[in-house]
Amino acid sequence: YILESIRPEIRQYFIEGDGEAVPFSRGHRAIAYKRAKGDNSSMPFGTTRDTGAVGYEWVNHSLYPTKLDEQRVVIGKNNPLVTQPYASSLLNISAMSYGALSDRAIVALSSGAKLGNFSHNTGEGGISKFHREGGGDLVWNLGTAYFGAGTFDSNGDRIFDPALFQENSKYAKMIEIKLSQGAKPAHGGMLPKEKITPEIAEARNLPFPVEHDCNSPPQHSAFSNPTELCNFIQQLRELSDGKPVGIKLCVGQPEEFTALVHTFLQTGIHPDFITVDGGEGGTGAAPPEFSNSIGTPLQEGLSFVHATLVGAGLRDPTNKANSKIALIASGKILTGFSMFKTFALGADVCNAARSFLFSLGCIQALKCNTNTCPTGITTSNPDLSWGLDPTTKQARVASFHRATVHACTEVMEATGVTSWAEIKPQMVVKRIGEGKSRHYADIFEHLQVKPGELLEFKGPTRLLEAWDLEDGIVSSVV
Repeated sequence: YILESIRPEIRQYFIEGDGEAVPFSRGHRAIAYKRAKGDNSSMPFGTTRDTGAVGYEWVNHSLYPTKLDEQRVVIGKNNPLVTQPYASSLLNISAMSYGALSDRAIVALSSGAKLGNFSHNTGEGGISKFHREGGGDLVWNLGTAYFGAGTFDSNGDRIFDPALFQENSKYAKMIEIKLSQGAKPAHGGMLPKEKITPEIAEARNLPFPVEHDCNSPPQHSAFSNPTELCNFIQQLRELSDGKPVGIKLCVGQPEEFTALVHTFLQTGIHPDFITVDGGEGGTGAAPPEFSNSIGTPLQEGLSFVHATLVGAGLRDPTNKANSKIALIASGKILTGFSMFKTFALGADVCNAARSFLFSLGCIQALKCNTNTCPTGITTSNPDLSWGLDPTTKQARVASFHRATVHACTEVMEATGVTSWAEIKPQMVVKRIGEGKSRHYADIFEHLQVKPGELLEFKGPTRLLEAWDLEDGIVSSVV
């Protein structure tokens, strides 16, 4: 029984191979640790990967590399209704709530974001005093419980409070409406009652002490169909004095997403960005069925969303900087190569959660949902979190970000592009069989759609099938 209790640690430290991803490989974790500490992360004697194995991926470089300046993505600049566009870094901290993370971890991440000039997504737990203490640029994730922007109705259900939202929106650079997340699509957020402290209750506008787990409902009460969602987007944009407003989702039924895009075109109201979360999951606690078997993985989901928006005339595939809707992607992004191939599938910006936790010292103990995290990151127990020093860790957060973005920039330079906006799916190749390899545009055929083509009911078969709303599949939501 004793050995069984420490089996995960024995496997991780003594048995696990460098390339086994459960969920992150030892090799990838080592890269994150070295870059966070500012150590040399180069490798000797060539790759240890099997370049002939099915699934191996590589970048097609150019004979004429370029030299790039700092790359920023200005979100909201192509929407006249946005008066406060945001110049985003290529890599930012993905959504992780205060409550899921300790107060010291939140301060370290937010402070690191300020040092490195990138953003920190609050997660659906709302904007806490620890987010504000860190001073980093905040993206406010607005979930179904409207923490920090809602109250209780007479039935005890959470409802949106416009006045409270307007008051707290001053702390955010952008607003992100969470429709679903990769860790548990179509399932509300879960915070065990054991982790809820008076400070967490304050940030979430909850009574204290709590008697039950803090579980968010699976759907919003402020809207129930695409048209109402568009109106809600515009309401938040006005209440926040013209800040960019976007949506976050993990792709599920394709027709439901195309129904949203149809409504964007019909109403003339669209989000300034869409965050596509992969079904690979993240830091959030979730039932195993949801973590393992629900939600589209990032590559398929992101490429589908990008292709649909291109076909609808809302994105420019040749120069993504001209797109009306920016795309942010999250799902196991840790290296410069993982960023580059995500850009090749259509993203403008990458978000990472667990990668930044490694920069804080996470050892992948897989105890995030138990309040017993040994590194003090995902626990509200002060006896465990006291050893996490935000002053030291903020520097490591900024260092990891700087080194990873630099690595991605070097890959971009090797391909000969002059901007992130020029990265194409043809630049990344994947081995699909013995002696067979294809670039992303051939593997994900929907990426071959031409701008505005779907409006004429032309284009790749898969997209046309999803674009056609007359087959009754989405009659309940349009």
